[in-house]
Amino acid sequence: MDLEGCRRLLLTNAKSALYGFLFISVLIWLIARKVFVRELVLQSRSSTPDLEKPASRQRTNFKAAERPPGVWAPVEFTRPKANPYPDWSIETTKPLPYRPFKHGPYHITMGLRTMHWDDWIELDNQFPRFHADKSRRIAEREEKCCKTAPEAYAGAVELLEELADYLPQRYPTLYTRTRDSITNLWNNQTISLRQPLEKDPITLCALLIQDDLAIMFEKEDGQYYLLSGSILLAGFWRLIDKFGMPLSEIHTSGDVPGFKPKLEKGMMNFFRRIQPSQPVLRNNYFIQVDDDLAWSPSIGPEDSDAQSQAQGWTTAEKDKAIEHHFLRTERQSLRRLPKSGGVVFTIRTYFHPITEVAREKGVPGRLASAVRSWGDDVARYKGRERYQAVLLEYLDREHGRQIAEGLVRGMRRRGRCRGGGIRGESGELVGFGGC
Repeated sequence: MDLEGCRRLLLTNAKSALYGFLFISVLIWLIARKVFVRELVLQSRSSTPDLEKPASRQRTNFKAAERPPGVWAPVEFTRPKANPYPDWSIETTKPLPYRPFKHGPYHITMGLRTMHWDDWIELDNQFPRFHADKSRRIAEREEKCCKTAPEAYAGAVELLEELADYLPQRYPTLYTRTRDSITNLWNNQTISLRQPLEKDPITLCALLIQDDLAIMFEKEDGQYYLLSGSILLAGFWRLIDKFGMPLSEIHTSGDVPGFKPKLEKGMMNFFRRIQPSQPVLRNNYFIQVDDDLAWSPSIGPEDSDAQSQAQGWTTAEKDKAIEHHFLRTERQSLRRLPKSGGVVFTIRTYFHPITEVAREKGVPGRLASAVRSWGDDVARYKGRERYQAVLLEYLDREHGRQIAEGLVRGMRRRGRCRGGGIRGESGELVGFGGC
């Protein structure tokens, strides 16, 4: 082979090597990118749980130590330091859009999911309204809404200390902390943490956050009792009726659907086993036919006697205009305090007009299907008979509009959706139940 041939051969081999190198590099980049994107998706799913899917919690091999009922030995546990809420503002941070309902059928479950420690307490631009309502009710009726039993005082103080530690970490533009006080920078209210406290510790806790609070403590009979609570914005129930009751009686006295056959055993086991390092969340929802966050006058005066309270929804005005219908959802967190052993409920209420919620894509059809799927016991508990005609007519109309505009599809088939509506036994169209 002459010199020119050798040169051409070397040039050809060099080009082949270069192309091979580029091909392998691109292949490696594509594989790495796919793995990276998949990891981001997995992280996103774990941090933003889908409330329309079955609830789940991380499984661990940890087994709680055996102990006699009513005995709790303090454990060494420190809550992980909270990261600041990104770009949080008391003026612009909107409430999170919890819509914890799905297409029927309706299932009665505890619906627990794992909580990330950063997300223990949620604050937003509704804080001024919540704080004003709480402050007013504390001034007017603190003894009826905020109370701590003597044996639970240490647990309520522990909760106050936990909040005073967490809130400046998570919301540094709203709260600042010194060794023995916490200050709200929005209203310049400082709460001293020195003993003796100026108020019941559970009342002071209530002024710091938008949630209602309840702390359950185990007694020698193995039951958990409500021994400290700040129930100021519950809408439908009063602390004075439930204070000192065991968990089971709280639910049975409130006629909670399916509690005895479906919830009681699992709930008692959960309370017995929950550890300080294993916080959880759950959500629920109601329809309310007035705009009072603190107490729904539709079910009667707040200070009526127990017999009148027992009538509940039967006293509500029937078929009020849709403008009076509100979606009331609750986000509840549960965690055990490491020192006292009390189990803390935080109960954050989100309150929105149905006319506002129904503008969201897919919501009117899904909510209509959920309301229709309630069994008789759930329907009675949620007062459906008093508002279903007006509510469902409106939701069906809004869902039909969304179908016509191409925002959603109609009825389901094999897990998907197709055009159409829900028909009654005689074939008449009774509503939409699409996606």
